[in-house]
Amino acid sequence: MAEFTFHHGGVSVPDIEAAIAWYDRVLGFKLEKRFTIEREKADTAMIRNGPMRFELFQVEGAAPLPASRRTVSGDLLTHGNKHVGFQIADLDSFLAEMATKDVEIVLVVRKEFGCGCFIHDCAGNLIEFVEE
Repeated sequence: MAEFTFHHGGVSVPDIEAAIAWYDRVLGFKLEKRFTIEREKADTAMIRNGPMRFELFQVEGAAPLPASRRTVSGDLLTHGNKHVGFQIADLDSFLAEMATKDVEIVLVVRKEFGCGCFIHDCAGNLIEFVEE
């Protein structure tokens, strides 16, 4: 089997400038490069935080995220990609930091094997953070 490593996740947003600013302010992702995908009429940005990359797309004529995809349980009822998950050292510290940045906390889960939370980005997309 060919060897491979993870390179990036991607998300469609209605306003790429607002998304670049949000991912920088809230999660510390810095703009790595901007480009256009002409065929898709997509304004695209690759953002990076250390070795992690995330691709943002603003596509002409894209439909808004449906309400059913904005909740964890509702999103699981639709096939396809679900969310990206990041590991954190301390959930409570992370939640406190998100509160200072006015980030919407969608769900907090605490189990015997670990805990985590889901937040919304500025476009309503779900992002998971896990403390193992």
